[in-house]
Amino acid sequence: MLSKNIVNFIGCGGEYEESRIVIFGAPFDSTTSFRPGTRFGSQAIRNESYGLETYSPYQKKDLTDFKIFDSGDLELPIGDTARVLYQIEDRAGEILRDGKLPFMIGGEHLVTLGSVRAAAKKYPDLCIVHFDAHADLRQDYLGVELSHACVLRRCWELVGDDRIFQFGIRSGDREEFLWAEKGHVNMHPFDLKGLSRAVDRISGKPVYFTLDLDVLDPSVFPGTGTPEAGGVTFLELLQAVLLVCGKCRVIACDVNELCPPFDQSGVSTATAGKIVREMLLAL
Repeated sequence: MLSKNIVNFIGCGGEYEESRIVIFGAPFDSTTSFRPGTRFGSQAIRNESYGLETYSPYQKKDLTDFKIFDSGDLELPIGDTARVLYQIEDRAGEILRDGKLPFMIGGEHLVTLGSVRAAAKKYPDLCIVHFDAHADLRQDYLGVELSHACVLRRCWELVGDDRIFQFGIRSGDREEFLWAEKGHVNMHPFDLKGLSRAVDRISGKPVYFTLDLDVLDPSVFPGTGTPEAGGVTFLELLQAVLLVCGKCRVIACDVNELCPPFDQSGVSTATAGKIVREMLLAL
């Protein structure tokens, strides 16, 4: 059984046995390709959550009405990416085996691979819903296959064709887009259009939902390691998140790529915390 963290995400003080959702942090950014600092994201979201209310006027729900367990951050080794992914897989797998939903807070996007490995073992028919500015479909980045620029390609190797649904993509090299066009993944570039049809299509199937916060426009969310102009607004993202979490059979999820050092105003961290709150309530 996991131990409770000392500082929990606001309203998430439930005991492990009674909780259906279990939060854990993955403070890792060793494969970041531009601006490092996402390793501080999970702790920042947790600490700054106390600037939020537990009540959501969007959903008319309150976190205190539910039992959610926060197990804190994993202690991840620097310089051993394979071991990091194993530790994440082990934590997510333990939560899944206990019949609970692992909610991971990153960290850079490669951390998703560890959690997806655990989910794919339990659910062979797993589908993935992916919000991001970047395709993350490279075979390798500078010769490295375990990189946040390759994470969805590695996930595809686990689930196969026609199981990954990408939204908001507006950056990647030519080969990534050509590879997607061959039907390996369902890519919806630039915005979140087509999400309702995708949700209907995967109705009833187990879904892993991975949310890279740089899907937001950097004018809304500057605190990320690889900002890309042309993203969605907070309200657009909120509506999409509520649709996925409310209509899909989400069995695991993550929120990643907050980089607190690059937004000293704290607005990006507050935005990330609000998205986490709304996801928890919708789930």
